Amino acid sequence: MSDRLLEWFQNHPDEYISGEEISKEWNISRTAVWKQINRLRAKGYDFEAVPKLGYRLIQQPTRLDERTLLLKLKTSRFGRQLRIRSKTESTQNEALSWAKEGAQEGALVLAEEQTSGRGRQNRPWHSPPGKGIWMSMVLKPKIPLQFTPHLTLLTVVAVCRAIKRVVPVDVGIKWPNDLLVGERKICGILLESFAEDERLLSVIAGIGISVNLDEQDYPEGIKDKATSLKIASGKEIDRATLVAEILYEWEQLYQLYEEQGFGPVRTLWEAQSITIGRTISVNTPYGEVNGVAQGLDESGALVLLGRDGQYRKVFSGDVHFL
Repeated sequence: MSDRLLEWFQNHPDEYISGEEISKEWNISRTAVWKQINRLRAKGYDFEAVPKLGYRLIQQPTRLDERTLLLKLKTSRFGRQLRIRSKTESTQNEALSWAKEGAQEGALVLAEEQTSGRGRQNRPWHSPPGKGIWMSMVLKPKIPLQFTPHLTLLTVVAVCRAIKRVVPVDVGIKWPNDLLVGERKICGILLESFAEDERLLSVIAGIGISVNLDEQDYPEGIKDKATSLKIASGKEIDRATLVAEILYEWEQLYQLYEEQGFGPVRTLWEAQSITIGRTISVNTPYGEVNGVAQGLDESGALVLLGRDGQYRKVFSGDVHFL
């Protein structure tokens, strides 16, 4: 029914259609009309509601288009193999299947919507249709398995630098791989490694960015913890432009890592960090660790200075600012 309703609005551009008219047309209640309008809003369609006049479609969501995106790319590898899905359970799962089929390094899966998007520690990731960048890419680095944490830090640096190029917001990195505006999250990154006999076969790098979400798009449980680039900047963001810039920064930094190792990545990560210099608590698999964040070591671990004057390294965990 929502598709039929959308077609009606599209056939009457810039016109108000009353809820009463809609309810009579399809023999449904005014409450049912309101629910259908909200379903379309959840898909990215924007309606103006005026008492005694009704509803008017004022904006339709932009769709990621393969041809448009490929024209914007400045890369030689990243994103040159491309699949765009209107809906998928998870871009991570799709990219992994593609890698097993023989996808080249840089093969990219983008989705308008994820129904089971996930972040670190298998936490669900809110991925509504038409408003974010939900993507996963196949990497095949020629590095020892123990160095894969470098790629997580490399990826978050690339995304941070790209966002700053495209959007006028003050974004920073919270260790290890979250991007925040103020104290609210706008991007999460998940890298999953696949190895055989201690040999790294592939890495699936997933990126979720809340781009054009509005306040009402967030469930109650995360409204106070998350924000979008649109909310932070006050303007709609061209997602294809941002994807292209991310892939360019990512490929450049990946090549630098291949040539010079982790040193330049560590310097760039520390320059974008909002964690260094702050007193933090880290919930690790071995318990809670507190201290002042000093920087990264050569493995990518976070170095903390405790109240006892002792330095400690943290390899994984959730950071809380104190």
